[in-house]
Amino acid sequence: MASEKITKFVEDIKTLSVLELAELVDAIQEEFGVTAVVAAAPGAGAGAADTAAAKTEFDVVLTSFGDAKMAVIKVAKEVLGLGLKEAKEVVESAPKAIKEGVSEAEANEIKEKFEAAGATIEIK
Repeated sequence: MASEKITKFVEDIKTLSVLELAELVDAIQEEFGVTAVVAAAPGAGAGAADTAAAKTEFDVVLTSFGDAKMAVIKVAKEVLGLGLKEAKEVVESAPKAIKEGVSEAEANEIKEKFEAAGATIEIK
């Protein structure tokens, strides 16, 4: 296990923004004359940005059906291939993921259809 001093240092690094982390790397390279630094662990700084950039599957979440509930139900019925009762249940249970693990293009297409009917959609 790392010493208390090292543990505190690691915790302090976790609070840095990406720009501050880049400045820290530059300062360490300059101070110690090194040209390579070990990459940050996934979930910290640049590692999190790389993971987000590589995302290929998205979830489409209905956050609100807005004022046009019937129009949104019709779109849900069409897009999700549901019966009227099932589509109504999906729409009324907002916020709810309506499609999971879809491509970015498909997620955006679904979002456009629902938003045209008056719904509020998030892509995660």
